Amino acid sequence: MKVMRGIILGSAAMFGGGGAQAADLPVKAKAIEYVKVCSLYGAGFYYIPGTDTCIKLGGYLRVNAVLGSNADFDFASSGAGGARNRLSNYYTTKARQDLRIDTRTATEYGVVRTFAELVFSWTTGGYTGAGTTAVNGGTTYTSSTSGQIAGGSLGVYYAFIQFAGFTFGKAESQFRTPWAQYGANNIELPGSAGWDPVNQISYTAEFGQGITATISAQDQVQNYTTNIWNVSGATAAGLATGAYGANDIGGTRAPDLIARVRVDQAWGLFQASFAAHDNHAAYYGASELTDHPGDKWGWAGQLALSIKNLPTGAGDTINLTGVYANGASRYVFNDYMTTTYAIYGGTKVTGAYQSLGIAGISDSVFVTGAGQQLTMTYGFNGGYTHNWDPYWSTSIFGAWAAVRYNNTAKGYICGAFVANLALSSGLGGCNPDFNYAVVGTTTAWTPVKNLTFTGEISYLMLDQRYAGGSTVTLPLQSGVAKPATVYELKDQNSLVLLLRAQRNF
Repeated sequence: MKVMRGIILGSAAMFGGGGAQAADLPVKAKAIEYVKVCSLYGAGFYYIPGTDTCIKLGGYLRVNAVLGSNADFDFASSGAGGARNRLSNYYTTKARQDLRIDTRTATEYGVVRTFAELVFSWTTGGYTGAGTTAVNGGTTYTSSTSGQIAGGSLGVYYAFIQFAGFTFGKAESQFRTPWAQYGANNIELPGSAGWDPVNQISYTAEFGQGITATISAQDQVQNYTTNIWNVSGATAAGLATGAYGANDIGGTRAPDLIARVRVDQAWGLFQASFAAHDNHAAYYGASELTDHPGDKWGWAGQLALSIKNLPTGAGDTINLTGVYANGASRYVFNDYMTTTYAIYGGTKVTGAYQSLGIAGISDSVFVTGAGQQLTMTYGFNGGYTHNWDPYWSTSIFGAWAAVRYNNTAKGYICGAFVANLALSSGLGGCNPDFNYAVVGTTTAWTPVKNLTFTGEISYLMLDQRYAGGSTVTLPLQSGVAKPATVYELKDQNSLVLLLRAQRNF
């Protein structure tokens, strides 16, 4: 027994000692996955730890102040801004934080890319008339529901997947140019398709030497429809704002179909684009029993040219765009621009209270029982940027665009004008056609890399075509505090100054 007890105790001591020695041995630590630079896709990409996917984060923080407008990027051309009275903003400000997320993964089928751009914007608001009478007999004004005072808004600019030449999701329209409506400017210009991305399915074929061809089907509702007016529903209140009828857009039936050819090389860029746009109206009246006009396809064509590295200075550029559309007006007047214009000013006409420039843009118009009449629009814009040195640059830019209604459409609109607004010159002096022109200049200072301060001044000229000296009798415009009285129809203009500070990262 003593022998057995000794053996057991000895074994316990041996195993206990072995355990203590094992605990004292160093344990191999788990490898740390460091973030590594990914050089496959250019500067700024890093491997997501533990994967073969590369990611790049970027964005900007921007602060704008626009003097002389209720819109951040547009002129004082409608609503409270166009009223030019105590309801108009002397300035409007916006602060925006932008975040871009770009991921890429090399596969046996090529690169799979996802891209998203997310923004949070904080914009000052304006006031609109509530149409109610206060105790003192005045009108009560409240903040706009679409832009609350210092209201914030979230935005998803881009959200798309690219694979094997295909693009799925919200991306820039394949119709537009790389500079869109910003050839050398920040204010909104007509004469080109807009920047705002749109849901789409697209395919791009690359032929080398910077030559590509693209076909695309894109959502038409959000970005590429203006108005489809039933002029039979026109009212005096609507006509006074440039709305030539009741907007009668139906549901979607077909996407916009896009074709594009582009040459992008060291000397610059050339692009030709084509778009087909289905105009699908709802009903003539309040129910299905009232019938409806048939669909009518519109179209747009665009030519664009960019010349880089001009002999005037390193990085100097010229961007030019021209577009023609019939029944697809958003390809000429981009979706950041208003489609109805009502700008007030002074007058020398005896008996008139003030002058007024009225204009409206549509894709088509019709009256109850008749088919759609497509609206023709066309225009161009251009800009030249000169770099004085690595810190200072100056640009000049301009745009001109036209809206033309055919004779049948003019008959519909002018009949409504005479009947609802008592146009003094009658049908003979009525012409809803108009021209829209802008000139301006921008100066930018970049004291350090990726930090830029900008000043831009722009001048709008609204050229309406109603007979000189014509007057209309408007009802009370409670939203802009304009009284019910006689107004002269007259060309108008608007001057705005944009100040900006922007930090890119």
